[in-house]
Amino acid sequence: MPRSTFLTGRSLVAGAAQGALLFADVGLSFWGGVDSASGEVIDRHHPLSGEYLAGCVLAIPSGRGSCTGSSVLMELISNGHAPAALVLAEPDEILTLGVLVAQTIFERSLPVLCIGQEAFAALRGGAFARVENTTVSVFDQPPGDAWQAIDSPLQQDATHTSIELTEHDQALLDGELGKAAQVAMQIVLRMAELQGARRLVDVTQAHIDGCIYTGPASLRFARQLVQWGAKVRVPTTLNSISVDQRRWRELGVDPALGEPASALGDAYMAMGAQLSYTCAPYLLDSAPKAGEQIVWAESNAVVYANSVLGARTLKYPDYLDICIALTGRAPLIGCHLDTQRKARLQIELPALGELDDAFYPLLGYHIGALAGSRVPLVLGLEKRKPSLDDLKAFGAAFATTSAAPLFHIAGVTPEAIDPAQVLDAGTRIPVEKIRLQDLMLSWRELNSARDPRVDVVSLGNPHFSLGEFAHLARLCRGRRKHPDVVLAITCGRAVLEQAREAGHIAVIEAFGATLVTDTCWCMLGEPVIPLAATTLMTNSGKYAHYAPGLVGRKVHFASLAECVDAACSATASGRLPAWLQPAAQLERPAHV
Repeated sequence: MPRSTFLTGRSLVAGAAQGALLFADVGLSFWGGVDSASGEVIDRHHPLSGEYLAGCVLAIPSGRGSCTGSSVLMELISNGHAPAALVLAEPDEILTLGVLVAQTIFERSLPVLCIGQEAFAALRGGAFARVENTTVSVFDQPPGDAWQAIDSPLQQDATHTSIELTEHDQALLDGELGKAAQVAMQIVLRMAELQGARRLVDVTQAHIDGCIYTGPASLRFARQLVQWGAKVRVPTTLNSISVDQRRWRELGVDPALGEPASALGDAYMAMGAQLSYTCAPYLLDSAPKAGEQIVWAESNAVVYANSVLGARTLKYPDYLDICIALTGRAPLIGCHLDTQRKARLQIELPALGELDDAFYPLLGYHIGALAGSRVPLVLGLEKRKPSLDDLKAFGAAFATTSAAPLFHIAGVTPEAIDPAQVLDAGTRIPVEKIRLQDLMLSWRELNSARDPRVDVVSLGNPHFSLGEFAHLARLCRGRRKHPDVVLAITCGRAVLEQAREAGHIAVIEAFGATLVTDTCWCMLGEPVIPLAATTLMTNSGKYAHYAPGLVGRKVHFASLAECVDAACSATASGRLPAWLQPAAQLERPAHV
């Protein structure tokens, strides 16, 4: 007889299912970590790399990384490659929302159960699991009984008695303002209930990440909203889409991707969104001010808005972003509230030498993994004065490995100029002391390439800023890239025109660079990356993490100056930055 363990928890989405247990104690970003067509785990840094999710009971602490995880999970549910069930240690809005939208649009679902950290650890070593609403049974081998799942009705609770509704909220819910707004309000309230919100808050603007094409289901969702008469109620910008909408044919993109990806962008513009197509909306003139209540998706943008601008947003999942834009109302929960913006982890840095621009993305990547879902306070950079571009790079890498929507840097970010302001008086929080040797481990993780050859230099993840264009132009002036190397930069249309007017683009194009707008490196592949290319180089901690899984190439990670040098020589120098060299010296064996 198989031995079993019986655990209970909170049902986020009701249902019953069983399957082989696929367990990991590391969070998983479905975007960039799971192939939306096959269900394969493609995050090459993750312990489940190479596994297929279809039909299994997936047990992970939570999601992490990209807001587009909800879209990927919805796609998997639509095409039959989704897990049979999800068991989480802590609630995850991104993954749960993907299931809720699949319920609404496709009438297909899967159970999602949250059992807490202590119970979650008991899943380790299990071979088979059975989820039934609020319970999970774990077996050391598949049970022999002829269990039959009983279909649970799709949850479409329209009463929402636990949430205070205004007359306007009720009008939206009653369908008085159209079918699209009604369905959007139903989804907003469903998520508010799961999050424990008691009321909603007005938002002043939205940034939509759901315009990324993950497959047919993502386009079907947007077109359904348009058919229902969807119109946004607040100023709304659009994230990068999956292709350069003006030039995808010229760039050689397969029409099987180019046409639906472009159509998806058009569908969101038909709802009233602005043609912005950037993953860095904080670079636009419409960037929010401190204290402004907004709804932004795209993980790096959320982290920047909260941490650097002092605006207030959750890390909103794809599709919840557009639902809130269609209603103008968001759950009053999480980082919308003062109490939820406090630090829950203190990070202390070692003594550091002179820093280059590779330091901040590496540090963000490392701290994100330490923080998990906790908001960190970083000590040790008070006199360093990192630039906005440094904070952009830090935040993007932090958002890649962390589920937290916010970080604080003492003496630097606006809410932590006085670090006492982000600490709960009288509450002690855990302290992590980072050593240079720890950063060396993360450096090696991001530098997955062993061949010094460089075929492609990838810049602009997140999208390049005007300051980054100016820096790149200085490095490129009077030089020419190697003819066998592709150097490509992704950026937003607005910043590109600013850089062109400033004279930076002429210098960069003379160097031999390719400029791509509308899309981002997380969506680029062949032929922008040549078929024969085996090795990439980037200054982005985010892309260094995702590229091995997304495009199947190994990566060199280094500073912008090192990237330009490699573009000229077609070779990565392999040099450690000066600030990291003491860590290498500590690793050398002592002479006997």
